[in-house]
Amino acid sequence: MARPFRFGVNMVTPCTGDEWRVKCRRAEQLGYDVVLVADHIGMPAPFPAVVAAAEATEHPRVGTFVLNAGFWNPTLLAREIATTDALTDGRFELGLGTGYVRAEHDLAGLPWGTPGERVAHLRRTIRELDRLLASDDFRPRPAQRPRPPLLVGGNGDRMLRLAAEYADIAAFTGGRADADGRPTVITADDLDGRVAAYRRFASARTEPAELNVLVQMVEATADRRAAIRPFLSFIPHLTEDEALDLPILLLGTVEQMAEQLRTRRERYGFSYITVLEPGMETFGPVIEQLHGE
Repeated sequence: MARPFRFGVNMVTPCTGDEWRVKCRRAEQLGYDVVLVADHIGMPAPFPAVVAAAEATEHPRVGTFVLNAGFWNPTLLAREIATTDALTDGRFELGLGTGYVRAEHDLAGLPWGTPGERVAHLRRTIRELDRLLASDDFRPRPAQRPRPPLLVGGNGDRMLRLAAEYADIAAFTGGRADADGRPTVITADDLDGRVAAYRRFASARTEPAELNVLVQMVEATADRRAAIRPFLSFIPHLTEDEALDLPILLLGTVEQMAEQLRTRRERYGFSYITVLEPGMETFGPVIEQLHGE
């Protein structure tokens, strides 16, 4: 049986406190279930922004999408998580990843490491967070026990194994990064393979994880082919039809976009849909269309 849809918006634009509160309240009005904050240099700092989002709203959950584990010491991160969960009255969801932008590590003076080293650091971080947050001796204590829900994002085998082992939510990006963090879009068929690999790794789980996908662009249009053509030069390895089939893009009328999400939930299992802040308003009518499904 398919999970009901859940919708998140990932906030990425710095602004004043008043502007932040207005944006978060608007997300709530549009029906978003989760208000999320990224973890990139040049964007809002995740933990104060998450607390402010919870203060500005009543119903949405709040979370990180996703923290760059390479930026964080696990013990100090546990303190941030527990405090944030307590201050948001247990509405916090923790998203974690390895980080994929080498330039940000260089700017921060932090080691980059090989892909294997970054995944190993993320695994150590998750284990340490689980140990600390579940401990009766650790202070401060999170509102949710033993810890807030964990989302792990990534498409490679090592990340999918990690998500299968630890994550309550497995997030797929629809792309892969090279050694320097430059992203490359994968086809819809390739993503079939990535989801199938995750399901193999997670076959021993007693509770299946929620599956998430990050939608990079939302565009309302009566002509899907005309809308995709300006972007084909950025994805020259894909045909027009392959581009239109990408799960990271939503193009069409409200009804068409809603049907695309129904089809992708059936094909991949994606029930938790995250859009980026620039698409927040455009995606609102789609949420209304799918409400309760």
